[in-house]
Amino acid sequence: MTVPARRLVLMVLAGSVLGGGAGARVTPAGAARNGGAVRTAGAALDDGAARLPTGARLDPAGRSSDLGNMPIAMSLAPEGDRVVVLLAGWRQQGLQVVETGGGRVLQTLELPAAFLGLAFSADGHTLYAAGGNEDVVYRFNWQEGAASPAGSISLAAGLPDGKDKKGTRFPAGLALSADGRWLYVAENLADTLAVVEVASGKVVQRLPTGSYPYGVTAGPEGQVFVSAWGGSVVSVFTPGPASPAAAASPAGQPALAEAARIEVGRHPSALLLNASGSRLFVALASMDRVAVVDVRARRVLTELADAPPGGPAEGSTPSALALAAGGRRLLVAESDSNAVAVFELSPATAGVAARPVARKAAASGRPGSDRRDRRDRRDRRDRLDRLTGRIPVGWYPTAVLAAGKPLLVINGKGRGTGPNPGGPQPTTTKATRDRRSYTLGQTNGTLTLLPAVPSEVELAALSRRVAAANHWEQPRRPGRGGARTAYPPFRHVVYIIKENRTYDQVFGDMPGGDGDPRLQFFTRREAPNHRALAQRFGLFDHFLTNGEVSTQGHSWSTAAYSTDYTEKTTPSGYSDRRGGEDDESASLPAGFLWDLAHARGLSVRNYGEYGKGVKQADGTTVYRATVPSLAPFTSPAYPAWDLAVRDQRRADAWIVELQTFVRQGRMPALEILHLPNDHTHGASPGAPTPRAYMADNDLALGRIVEALTHSPFWRDTVVFVVEDDAQNGPDHVDSHRAPLLVISAYNRGGAVHRFANTTDVVATIEEILGLGTLSQFDTFGRPLRGIFAASPDLAPYQALTPEQSLDETNPADGPAARQSSRLDFSAPDAASAADLNEVLWRTIKGLAPPPAPARLPTLEIVRAY
Repeated sequence: MTVPARRLVLMVLAGSVLGGGAGARVTPAGAARNGGAVRTAGAALDDGAARLPTGARLDPAGRSSDLGNMPIAMSLAPEGDRVVVLLAGWRQQGLQVVETGGGRVLQTLELPAAFLGLAFSADGHTLYAAGGNEDVVYRFNWQEGAASPAGSISLAAGLPDGKDKKGTRFPAGLALSADGRWLYVAENLADTLAVVEVASGKVVQRLPTGSYPYGVTAGPEGQVFVSAWGGSVVSVFTPGPASPAAAASPAGQPALAEAARIEVGRHPSALLLNASGSRLFVALASMDRVAVVDVRARRVLTELADAPPGGPAEGSTPSALALAAGGRRLLVAESDSNAVAVFELSPATAGVAARPVARKAAASGRPGSDRRDRRDRRDRRDRLDRLTGRIPVGWYPTAVLAAGKPLLVINGKGRGTGPNPGGPQPTTTKATRDRRSYTLGQTNGTLTLLPAVPSEVELAALSRRVAAANHWEQPRRPGRGGARTAYPPFRHVVYIIKENRTYDQVFGDMPGGDGDPRLQFFTRREAPNHRALAQRFGLFDHFLTNGEVSTQGHSWSTAAYSTDYTEKTTPSGYSDRRGGEDDESASLPAGFLWDLAHARGLSVRNYGEYGKGVKQADGTTVYRATVPSLAPFTSPAYPAWDLAVRDQRRADAWIVELQTFVRQGRMPALEILHLPNDHTHGASPGAPTPRAYMADNDLALGRIVEALTHSPFWRDTVVFVVEDDAQNGPDHVDSHRAPLLVISAYNRGGAVHRFANTTDVVATIEEILGLGTLSQFDTFGRPLRGIFAASPDLAPYQALTPEQSLDETNPADGPAARQSSRLDFSAPDAASAADLNEVLWRTIKGLAPPPAPARLPTLEIVRAY
């Protein structure tokens, strides 16, 4: 008999228009059937409400309606009763027309590619949409509230040097000139602004911008502003003589020329001009700030801080802006706080006339003096900018609109993710494949609708809900001294990051855990050490990775954050709709774990993480870090990602250095290892089989732990083993659920049924080493304080040799071999994950279809410290 036990997927209950107050809660599916009981080990962290993989809960105000895959932009239609939403997901890209009254999707237009840009012509009869990787701007006729295709404007045709290859321009933000004659296009991968003559549909001018141009807006006086998503500037262009780098415009028509580059701060994204064009608001996505630019003076007038209360200035992610109340209120979509922040702006900041200043009463106690005092306080308050509150919305808001009465918010990831047991099957085709079973295909957006921007009184209650959903109401974690007393006397942390496996694939049949053996890929034969380590040191069956895929996963694992650049471009990259190798590490202002450790004077050693091999003149390969701050700490002998290299070589290199540390009597405080071969090479002809790859990975892990436990550092070292993500396979609880191992002399066997995620592990490492924090996610995380015994068990671990041969290779031919031959394994996740998942199922499970969603009994906890 199967029991529908708790899921970690979100089921949002309908509330009143302003959210139903405390009654609007997020509950796990199945709570009504099994009483909602969630048992925990250690602290009571699962209280019957499900969490997002990031650790936050959802408690959205207003009404929520479902949209397509990863919406990231929205524009109000001329009729005012509907909006156009741009989808930029892995599964689906294109447009949706949605009514503002009830959130009903009226029309869906799927496109080969789409990204960010939407603009209506002044007469309301034409809609433009940026075509992303197709290097076009799509045109649509707009009539009677609906869009119909009307061709496209090519941005790549006729480029010099043969650069008319698709995907070299990648249009993003769009804006039209006030007279409607010119369309301005941010070419995100070309670092240029394209000027298109609307009548002819021709690009008449290109101008250089900052790195990765993103947002574009045009002012009433002909100025054009472009944000540099990958830099720190907003470029200002004005009508005038063409710059030497720009192409000449048609005869008799003014060209744009760059007038200024305004330094606004790191990672500028969304732009918004006020009605008069005197103020430009700039979202600084990875700094948790909004810069306010005085347009005439071309300088930053002030900054508005929207970091979580008491939190660091990273992790709120302001990514979209809107003005309300005649320009006196600024609404900021905070993507990673799942909220919209509401700022009351001073007249100077808003660029509007100040209210008349009330005259003070000559003396208190006179008739009317209390009223005057209140008015005086209001007047003083009006001279300041204030964050008056936040509105809870869905997961990862990406656009906000307050045109007229309703307040509309687009949430890119919507309601959350869930189980994916029916992943790609070898009996399906691409046409019939359930693309919603892949983790990026599960991130369907929502529209949050409120009848109006809440009043200040309403905002107070809504702000409390935002704080509770994000755990901001919890006390800050203790400082170095207090936090470290919650742990054994650890002096060293070994942090091992592996690649892409789900919990069910590795631990599906483990006794005591919430697993489904029907989804298991690797058994004791291939992974005896994973099982033995879990049996001795603890089986965590509710560990979720924060990110969906590796581009996010490694950032979450080492920086406790993933930028909006990564979140918004990953779906296109993983669906072959965005090329190039983009390095966003420079956009992480708080840095990485190793930066925190180095700043505190602790020693660091890196083995393969963010690494690459460099061929030497003598034919040997040395390994370097691709992130500059990691370079000084990186082992040149430990191989970085390369599936032609066995994990045994990586274990050998690490053990050699461990032996050196033993002789020296000191070991680095923080070690980070990339152990990637559980990724596998699919069924590529002649490559090791998936089972052989897993056996290699398993034996390497066992040998590393064995060597450590035989060293004098065993007494004061803790090892954390995580997957960077869980994208490559099925799981019956959540597509983010992955194996977690915590290994030390103070850990004991048994199942640990408590929620934990990637940033909880990061927070634990920070507390153990006495470090600061990186983002709101580790600052307000749930460190693993309650899982350690009071006394150590110093018995060494003996690595187990898998029964599975490490030398077994894939056959030269067959459906899976041919499918794998078309995949790219040169870098993590370069291969199509959906295709690789299908290959793995075919190779390991044969042609048997994956089981329908069903749950096994969730067992009681066997221990708690």
